[in-house]
Amino acid sequence: MYILIKNTLKTFFILISLNCFALDTNNTELIIDISEQRLYLKENKIITESFPISSSKYGEGSIVNSLKTPLGMHEIKEKIGDSVIKNTIFISRINTQRLAKIISDDIDTPNDYVTSRILWLSGLEDGENRGPGIDSYSRYIYIHGTQEEGLIGQKASDGCIRMFNDDVIYLYKKVSKGTKVYIKA
Repeated sequence: MYILIKNTLKTFFILISLNCFALDTNNTELIIDISEQRLYLKENKIITESFPISSSKYGEGSIVNSLKTPLGMHEIKEKIGDSVIKNTIFISRINTQRLAKIISDDIDTPNDYVTSRILWLSGLEDGENRGPGIDSYSRYIYIHGTQEEGLIGQKASDGCIRMFNDDVIYLYKKVSKGTKVYIKA
């Protein structure tokens, strides 16, 4: 919506104000607390829900090929998996049309399947999680479902944030591209 005013300078400032207001419509953010192995959903600055997660079994860090979970401020850059069947396996973000057999026991398999939905994160902090050798987006850091649901609540991933499949499907509907994600130790 634009308000037209004859004075060009006033029009410029009003348009900037309206655009800034429009950019602030995403009142949802995520906080991932690695020490608690929890993901918190904040809506309008209030924590409304909490989910158990699994972060990296190798610890926290941003260095490429470290298989560690990066810390700091991120945003959801891509959402992948609209309407796919629960437990669908993705390989390189492609739907394989195969379903994972969910393991409810505390078993670490050689597979690190990405299942159900993908929320692909991009770092927002230069030199911390964005840039050469440390870039979360280039490292393919996701929030995603997992075959190994029995390991949720403990450090078990290869860098990503794993969730129960039902939880990631639910969360996927609550967030959008650009939703901020803060990961803390």
